[in-house]
Amino acid sequence: MNTIMRKSVLSVAGLAFAGGVFAGPIAAHANPVDAKPVAVAVQADKPDTAKLIPHGTQGDQSRIPLNDEQVGNAKAIIAATKKAGLPERAAVISIATSLQESKLENLGHLGDMNDHDSLGLFQQRPSSGWGTPEQITDPAYSTTAFLKGLKQVDGWQDMPLTQAAQTVQVSAYPDAYAQWEQQAADLVGQYWNS
Repeated sequence: MNTIMRKSVLSVAGLAFAGGVFAGPIAAHANPVDAKPVAVAVQADKPDTAKLIPHGTQGDQSRIPLNDEQVGNAKAIIAATKKAGLPERAAVISIATSLQESKLENLGHLGDMNDHDSLGLFQQRPSSGWGTPEQITDPAYSTTAFLKGLKQVDGWQDMPLTQAAQTVQVSAYPDAYAQWEQQAADLVGQYWNS
């Protein structure tokens, strides 16, 4: 449809055509309305669910109640992800990984219950080169280290969560990360813009 014809059709419909954009009702045809100002609560945009969980969740999902410390650790993961310039999906993968590894608790050495020398939110090991015990138990550092590993995985953005997490973590239970995807996405959706 040519431009002159489009403008004619739009004007008949009561719409304005401005520089290629439909501008809404033409003011000349609008009826005045006796309207009073209304207070409107505006909620910050939440990340699009399709970006948070692009492949849908895989398998049964687990969910745990979180205390203030765990929520604080989720927020720290989100802040580190944003600082690294990575999208919301990276935060979902990171939080789901931490939920599996530590239930979002910044774990120190657990004595006989410790898996080798694993520490922190991601159960990273100093002996495997993740950093010193002090670094690994710093949520910002441990998240940044995890994200550095994630960025080295070709195509991580298009992988199912469990595959991306497993490629970084090299866990004995590679499919276990998937069960936390929905809770991780909910946390990112809730706190990404706060």
